Amino acid sequence: MDQESATPDPVGVEEATGDDIKRRFGTRLRQLRKAGGLSQEALALRCELDRSYIGGVERGQRNVSLVNIAKIAAALGVLPSDLL
Repeated sequence: MDQESATPDPVGVEEATGDDIKRRFGTRLRQLRKAGGLSQEALALRCELDRSYIGGVERGQRNVSLVNIAKIAAALGVLPSDLL
């Protein structure tokens, strides 16, 4: 693909491995959760997920589905793209 038709990659996903992306997502989730003054348990209750699942996501151990990304974003009051 030439430079003119290339899609921009503002979050650096093209160079990242799957583990890098999961860690980055988890770090951003933790930042947003703490900025909102929420515990893992409070966030889990808001998005109807298990607290241990939220912890695993924050540690980069879970491969989060699109449905759960949407639930988490809604519970935090942010756009799904804000989690990247």
